[in-house]
Amino acid sequence: MGLLNRLLAHEDPPPPIETYLREQHVDFSVHHHLPAYSAQRLAAVEHIPGRMVAKVVIAFVHEELVMLCLPAPCRVDLFKLMNAVGTDSVRLAREPDFAEAFPDCEVGAMPPFGNLYEMPVYVDRQLAADERIVFQACRHTETVEMAFTDFMCLAHPILCDLC
Repeated sequence: MGLLNRLLAHEDPPPPIETYLREQHVDFSVHHHLPAYSAQRLAAVEHIPGRMVAKVVIAFVHEELVMLCLPAPCRVDLFKLMNAVGTDSVRLAREPDFAEAFPDCEVGAMPPFGNLYEMPVYVDRQLAADERIVFQACRHTETVEMAFTDFMCLAHPILCDLC
């Protein structure tokens, strides 16, 4: 068995996000690929535009964790975030700050469903421009693709300008 096949052959149970989506009876597909440790790299290995890939960034608002979701090529504009949340008490979190909040995920591979982790989700409006959304599925080697409208119904995010 070649290296790629060994990396892609999973004996592990599906990540919790897959179980959740099945329980919600929504249409989605799972893609297995070589490890991708950034959203832009994920877009490249999936052969899709970066604007379709949801990059998850964790921030603090009044020292509480919040989830930000934006297109892969974008960077968080802290002034836009302050406007979206109505306070200037915001800062980006570092991986050690939030790793324990996602015990079922590899660090940096969180899906954009903050509601599953008891944190609000702020989604940049640019992601709504596409009918589909692609995001990491708790592992750096798996992604989920689903309808953006289904994502909105399940994640209950706040649409705003973040980048």
